[in-house]
Amino acid sequence: MTSITSPRAQFGLILPSTNTVVEAEFNWMRVEGVSWHTGRIFIPQPVLDDDESFVAFLENLRVEIGRAVRDVVTAEVDSLVMGMSAETFWGGKEGAEEFAKLMSDLSEGREVTTGAMACKMALDVYGAKKIGIITPYQPVGDGQVRRFFEEIGYEVHDVHGLKCETATSIEDVTPDELKAAFRAVDAEDVDVLLQAGTNLACSLVAAEMEQELGKPVIAINTATVWAAYRTNGIMDKLEGFGSLFAEH
Repeated sequence: MTSITSPRAQFGLILPSTNTVVEAEFNWMRVEGVSWHTGRIFIPQPVLDDDESFVAFLENLRVEIGRAVRDVVTAEVDSLVMGMSAETFWGGKEGAEEFAKLMSDLSEGREVTTGAMACKMALDVYGAKKIGIITPYQPVGDGQVRRFFEEIGYEVHDVHGLKCETATSIEDVTPDELKAAFRAVDAEDVDVLLQAGTNLACSLVAAEMEQELGKPVIAINTATVWAAYRTNGIMDKLEGFGSLFAEH
């Protein structure tokens, strides 16, 4: 659809109703001629304080996600972007592919950018082989993240889960805590550090950590915006969000 206000692309942005970081960070990275249009997935129970509640959170999300996609598609957006990450990694490589197909089917065949796909695109740019990962998840979520990256061919040095107790408390993780987590999963032979969990405010922190550690550090929101742009022919480079957006 051609838009007067957003002639380059109108993106449907799907995120949990508990998420307060995605829209802010995505708008920091918005380029001229692009717009984000949000569909929120209703989350009635945001508790994530153990593996069982984490799985229940995702099961409810699967029930509600179709409504969010249905609503945002009525704006005749050009493509869909997932402002959520755990579900995009679930089930390893095959699960990630099935989820992307489901989202495309629900959005009437639109192209879909997921966090998992965006991370793979970013890691491929750097030719990474060994990675370290931080997340806000419980161990069950960390295990799924590890599985995904191992199944697509990366060696995972470590996954550090912050075990946030609720979906909303993820935003409360401080920059210092994020930096400490990145340092914890780093090693001399680790090529790239990666962050999952879209409600972690990490896009600026990751860019800072690149300078400290001297290697690529990828925040999932940065990777997702970058991948959505690149797969839609938008090649603008941005400063302040790390080497991924500034150089690739």
